[in-house]
Amino acid sequence: MNNDRIQQLIRFVQEEPHDPFNVYALAMEYMTNQPERARAYFDQLLTEHPAYLATYYHAAALYAEQGNTDRATELYEQGMALAKAQNNQKTLLELQRAKQAMEDDF
Repeated sequence: MNNDRIQQLIRFVQEEPHDPFNVYALAMEYMTNQPERARAYFDQLLTEHPAYLATYYHAAALYAEQGNTDRATELYEQGMALAKAQNNQKTLLELQRAKQAMEDDF
């Protein structure tokens, strides 16, 4: 976790609160060392920017890692529906594979 980068991302979020990428980048920065904080940012994205497709893969994976497979399944399915609606076959396939891998592990 890079504290300088986190501080910079926080400034970006404050300067451009309607840009989902900055919140997403902040969530990704927290994924390894502070997953609860990352989850809060993912949840913010899911609420405020539900069409930001990149969120679903990582948010679902985090929920699965934390043992909340019901929420992870819900997010994978929402992400797959959004990927279909956005005609994004690559992300659709990634979400399908990740969901299947989670189901195989549990």
